[in-house]
Amino acid sequence: MPQDIKPTRSELLKVKKQIKLAKSGYSLLKKKRDGLILEFFEILKKAKSLRQELVDEYKIALEKMNIARTMEGDLKVKSIAMAIKEIPDIKLTTKNIMGVKVPKIEASEIKHAFMERGYGIYNSSAIDEAAEAYEKVVEKILLAAEVETSMRKLLKEIEKTKRRVNALEFVVMPRLDGISSFIRLRLEEMERENIFRLKRIKAKVQVQ
Repeated sequence: MPQDIKPTRSELLKVKKQIKLAKSGYSLLKKKRDGLILEFFEILKKAKSLRQELVDEYKIALEKMNIARTMEGDLKVKSIAMAIKEIPDIKLTTKNIMGVKVPKIEASEIKHAFMERGYGIYNSSAIDEAAEAYEKVVEKILLAAEVETSMRKLLKEIEKTKRRVNALEFVVMPRLDGISSFIRLRLEEMERENIFRLKRIKAKVQVQ
């Protein structure tokens, strides 16, 4: 601020209120950031577990499919696959994690009894075992999709919150503190000038 500006005490009070609000916002944002980070690592742990489960289930399903192909032949397996008309009904909704909307995937029943699969009952158990194994894979894929998307959204919100925390800590609050210090020092200087002026006036009056 230029030295010729004459601030008032009301301006100092206004800046002090802004500092108080900035500190309150900073504290709340830090708590939000820390909470989001904790949630992120919890979901990350779940994601790692799900990834491994998905890989394991897929390996089992692939093995069972190879057995079914060996026993029944590729043509019959493809024919049975084409005969299945029902597909899972997937609904995408949202849930709230510390103010962040993350996806929640809801699906109709993935696993079916062999009579409900739509390809008849005159097939070997290898076909049923392969179908059941792939149903488990689909369940894991849906869970993994929900968790992975939640992670990305949380990470984006963490970065956004970190930027706001840093802006308050390193830009806004230091600037407000600087303005407050300047106003306070300028007011003290103006007060000393007024006292000096009054003393000079008093001295002149006494001389007269």
